[in-house]
Amino acid sequence: MKRFVIALAMLVCGSAGLMPVQAQKEKWSKGILVEEFLYETAPFPSCHSATLAETPTGLVASFFGGTKERHPDVGIWVSRQLNGTWAPPVEVANGNQEDGSRLPTWNPVLYQIPGGDLMLFYKIGPKPSEWQGWLKTSSDGGATWSEARMLPEGYVGPVKNKPELIDGELFCASSTEGDGWKVHFEVTPDFGKTWRKIGPIDKGAENFDAIQPSILKHGNGRLQVLCRSKNRTIVTSWSEDNGRTWSPLEKVELPNNNSGTDAVTMANGRHVLVYNHVLPPGDLAKGPRTPLNVAVSKDGKKWKAALVLEDSPISQYSYPAVMQTSDGLLHFIYTWRRERIKHVVVDPSKMKTKKIKKGEWPGGNPVAGEVQDQES
Repeated sequence: MKRFVIALAMLVCGSAGLMPVQAQKEKWSKGILVEEFLYETAPFPSCHSATLAETPTGLVASFFGGTKERHPDVGIWVSRQLNGTWAPPVEVANGNQEDGSRLPTWNPVLYQIPGGDLMLFYKIGPKPSEWQGWLKTSSDGGATWSEARMLPEGYVGPVKNKPELIDGELFCASSTEGDGWKVHFEVTPDFGKTWRKIGPIDKGAENFDAIQPSILKHGNGRLQVLCRSKNRTIVTSWSEDNGRTWSPLEKVELPNNNSGTDAVTMANGRHVLVYNHVLPPGDLAKGPRTPLNVAVSKDGKKWKAALVLEDSPISQYSYPAVMQTSDGLLHFIYTWRRERIKHVVVDPSKMKTKKIKKGEWPGGNPVAGEVQDQES
């Protein structure tokens, strides 16, 4: 069946004047230095929602893993890169309750405090509309962890993507999925001891339902968020006062099929976005999370195609995270078919870019075929 789907996808690409899958991948792979899995085998069959941080002792990754998403046995796992090799993942947090029951855990987010501890935010709850934020810290680069501490009631910390240090405060871009999707910020001036909220952001003229924002820094107090939405597009908002107030949401000319994204501002001021560049027909919830694309921008408004990290029409490649390490390289980490976590290292100076016009990837994206079931 899978061979048939791949052949059909390539035939459709050819008939539409698009590139075959493999040729498309080769065209959009300039700058990729390393492609690797964090592990080959693990004590859990399914994983999702990876995060990455650079510590004084090396890279640390985290994700949730278990029987499947929403299952009570899903825990938070951590893998450390030691001497260039990823150590086997270790479970460092779970949803064990005082009454002996267990709830699933969700969406870990790592943040390395400059000159301080490594923070691990995560959530516990039966579903995203009812989860609660928790926090652990590590003083040795993720080798050992503190006891879990619950965030104040109603706080979840950074919902999916990394926090940013802004004007001396840690800004956690967050969101809720209960009574309508809403984007807000949870801000801590003392790395998790005290908190306040900003928002939610106005949904704008088109009443966008958005979650999972990423923060970009434009300098002189100007910030931008890019968010996942239910509206078949990535949406954005702007702040001119270091995140105290935000403009109403508006769309970016980049399609997305209600799947997680991430973005980062590089040291040279250019912005990088990783996302599924997909505009699915029909039911948005069943849209394929493939291909997985990278775009770059000077101003956060006009974007250029840079990379295709995955383009197989089979399965899904989703929930990416991106960061720039101190050596200037870009690191991407993402869910690979819900089976493993993949890590890709890129030299941004070697990327070749081309304008994205009217939301269309240059040369067209490969046609997506059969996909696995997906949830969040």
